[in-house]
Amino acid sequence: MSPATAVELDQASLTYPDGTVALQPVSLQIEPGQFVSLLGPSGCGKSTLLKLISGLLQPSTGQVLRLGQPAKLPDRGSAQARHLSYVFQDATLMPWADVEHNVRLPLDLAGIPRSEADERVKQVLTLVSLDGFARHKPHQLSGGMQMRVSIARSLITQPELLLMDEPFGALDEITRQKLDGELSALWLKQPTLTSVFVTHSIAEAVFLSQRVIVMAARPGRVIADLAITAPFPRDEDFRTSPDFNHWVRQLQHLMLHA
Repeated sequence: MSPATAVELDQASLTYPDGTVALQPVSLQIEPGQFVSLLGPSGCGKSTLLKLISGLLQPSTGQVLRLGQPAKLPDRGSAQARHLSYVFQDATLMPWADVEHNVRLPLDLAGIPRSEADERVKQVLTLVSLDGFARHKPHQLSGGMQMRVSIARSLITQPELLLMDEPFGALDEITRQKLDGELSALWLKQPTLTSVFVTHSIAEAVFLSQRVIVMAARPGRVIADLAITAPFPRDEDFRTSPDFNHWVRQLQHLMLHA
């Protein structure tokens, strides 16, 4: 593996003890700074693949390397833990804590001095357009704003690898498109940040990604790796462009005929 590779899977598969094949062998590489989406229907192994990259699951065969090291769940506060962030579909915020405390949590766990932590919280809240909401509790925020808090918490450790498992899947379409635009803008501001994003939305995958890994179910497997070569930044005009529609149709065809 090249030392520059952010993620590499070499014939990595997962079979559960009852014999269910969750994921057939997968081989792929993701380079630093890339935004890659895993696209497919429910049950195709998208979340399984993301969990293998994170170290939450270990492969039955093959190997998974992350930032040059075997992908294992890192120890809390370790360098590997700081280099990796995971955003789940639910915001998973502490309901009794305000936004500032929710976002600062990883730094508190890592023993970062309070003055440095507070400054980084301020910076990341500005980055996700939540400055002015530091004292709000989660129940005072909309679903979209709660997800911004979750993303801010994931960025507070200045990770090299950001894993996102359908973070906008439970939101309405308008809010989802708005957050897609904000996430794309965030990624552009951090050129060394590698992002792997799970979604079942073809339009979302095309809008956000440089590459779309297409997956199919029964058993879970990778069926295509499609480059989305449109330049960044991408705006709402891109969503109605011929190029956008071309890639959407290509992905629809791949998924319908898997």
